[in-house]
Amino acid sequence: MTLSDVTKAELVELAGRYPQPRSALLPMLHLVQSAEGSVTNEGIEVCAQILGISAAEVSGVATFYTMYKRRPMGEHHVGICTNTLCAVMGGDLIFERLKGHLDVGNDETTEDGKVTLEHIECNAACDFAPVMTVNWEFFDQQTPESAIEVVDKLRAGETVQATRGATITSWREAERVLAGFEDGRADEGPAAAGPSLAGLEIAAERGWRAPSVDETHPEPDAVADTKKGAAEQADTSRAESETVIEQSPAKTSEETTKEGKDD
Repeated sequence: MTLSDVTKAELVELAGRYPQPRSALLPMLHLVQSAEGSVTNEGIEVCAQILGISAAEVSGVATFYTMYKRRPMGEHHVGICTNTLCAVMGGDLIFERLKGHLDVGNDETTEDGKVTLEHIECNAACDFAPVMTVNWEFFDQQTPESAIEVVDKLRAGETVQATRGATITSWREAERVLAGFEDGRADEGPAAAGPSLAGLEIAAERGWRAPSVDETHPEPDAVADTKKGAAEQADTSRAESETVIEQSPAKTSEETTKEGKDD
């Protein structure tokens, strides 16, 4: 597959969004995946040319982060968190059941090209463990049965709604959003719910609140007045010291000599 002129123009656009063009490399690689289904050699070369860096530097980034794939992905990416909390809450079992149900191993794609299954690291959703993601959208508090139901709907082309987030589209469409091209669905579905809001609810019940800015950081004018007052005090003290020195008559050499003889 060859990158289209439209995609190349969008890569140039991304590079222009940053003061230092190479800062755009991460979203550029997501855009390459959106267009080609993985980070291809051509995509690496084009990114390097646009940013004025070597292909080796681009490749180093593409192989460092697990979100970048060097081989074609399925229509949907299904990730099962197998970090500690999700694992002990059932994540390991879910992953094993899905491998058997889909007849794939880790980071492999089903024969119909619909689902790529992967065990993933912590997604910072421990309060909803065990968590599954589909194209990086959350499916909370999963069981082997609910996870199988989700992947079966995906393979059948049915509409699937994330627990917290947008309706599932495709992995490539999600990659385009990660590249920085909005799809207009950012506010679709709740972003936080249940356990994530427990602390806020307790604070509301007990009348707790965070300190205001005024309480933790004095206003700039107050800070300036404090510094000005300290400077004025220092000037006054210095002036008084100089006055005392000026008013104290210096001893002449004769007086000093006389005092020495008297001693």
